Amino acid sequence: MPYVVTEQCIKCKYTDCVEVCPVDCFYEGDNMLVIHPDECIDCGVCEPECPAEAIIPDTETDAEKWLELNREYSLQWPNLTRKKDALPEAEEFKGAADKFEKFFKPEPGTGN
Repeated sequence: MPYVVTEQCIKCKYTDCVEVCPVDCFYEGDNMLVIHPDECIDCGVCEPECPAEAIIPDTETDAEKWLELNREYSLQWPNLTRKKDALPEAEEFKGAADKFEKFFKPEPGTGN
């Protein structure tokens, strides 16, 4: 049961989750993070660390589409192993609806 990052991360990109991950399975896009589902060890320490509540177990109802997105982009984006500052607009977009349709960017982030 890997964990996945959902659209609530978009335009926030808090990295508190990265700091506690024991296996470094987070990957950085331009405006969100994803988890490589085959690297995630299902420890769950990342989920409560996310201020945007963007991380869910893949057993939740809405998780299937996010599992595929996490898998796809974790193969394209650079690995992130250290905490970085959240995006400047993070507080403004925290909890906003329909962020994937409006704001998702497939471009990679900068990584470490």
